[in-house]
This record gives sequence, structure tokens and C-alpha cells, in this order.
Amino acid sequence: MTYYDIIFYLFALITIVSAVIVVTTKNIVYSAYSLLLTLFGISGIYVLLGADFLAVVQIMIYVGGILILLLFGVMLTNKITSVDIRTGTVHLLPAAIGVGLLLGVLWAIMVWTNWKTEPNEIPITTTRTLGNLLITDYVLIFELLAVLLLVALIGAASIARREEEENIE
Repeated sequence: MTYYDIIFYLFALITIVSAVIVVTTKNIVYSAYSLLLTLFGISGIYVLLGADFLAVVQIMIYVGGILILLLFGVMLTNKITSVDIRTGTVHLLPAAIGVGLLLGVLWAIMVWTNWKTEPNEIPITTTRTLGNLLITDYVLIFELLAVLLLVALIGAASIARREEEENIE
């Protein structure tokens, strides 16, 4: 077992354990922090697979933007941390049957598929290649997307401001 394998299993363990905590905990703040660890674990696996650009995008968008916004929303909302979430119905037997069937199908696919194997080498980074493509070949599409995002941002700010002015009157 190499260091690469040990680091992969460490990231996989972090991801799986924190994902289980996200699903099973009843406190929404603990769930949000566990989701943070899950997203970091997934981005670590992306780095190990050679998708470093995807890992950086994952951290910037999901961790830096959406999850921090979610945490601020939870923290600033009154009494949301003590909300008792109850569904009233528990369907353990159908859920166990469904999970068992899904695991059986996945196990069968893993065992009976002729997987294509490649020599084990550490992949090279993709960030430089993607950056060059965005600046040279796809610069027009990149700029159009930037303008589209700017228009959406201005529209959202305009709608939010209009509702705020209506509430004041």
C-alpha cells in the first residue's frame, strides 16, 4: 500500500463519516459543519484523481459560497438550532430492502464488469490547460457567460431592492 492509497482512504473515510453525520444528526448546525467536511473530502479525492481545477471550483463555490451562506442563514435565524425535526412515520423495512437491492446491484456490477485498467501513475494537473483554453479558444463564450452572470446579479439585486422599498411604504 502506497502513500497515495493511504491518503485516498483517509479522504474517503472523512467523506463517508461526515456524510453519515450529515444525514443522521438532528442539529442543523452540526449537519452543516459535517457537510463542510464532506465537501472538503470530495475535493481531496478530486485532487488525487488529477482533477485539481474541479477541486478548486468545488471549494470556492460549494464551501466558500453556498455552505457559508447556509451557515450564516442558520446562525442568524432565531430558534432554528432547537427545531425538533420529526416525520411521524418510519419506514425501516422498505428502506432496508431498497438499500439491500441497490447494494446487490452495485456489487454485481463491480464483480462482473470487465474493468479497463491502466498503468498506475499519478495524473498531471489540469488547471494550466483549462486556463489556456479559456483565455484562447473559448474566450468569447467565457466573456458571454461573465456578462450573463452580471445581468443575473443586477436583476437579483433589483428585485431585492424593489421588495425592500415596498415593505418600507
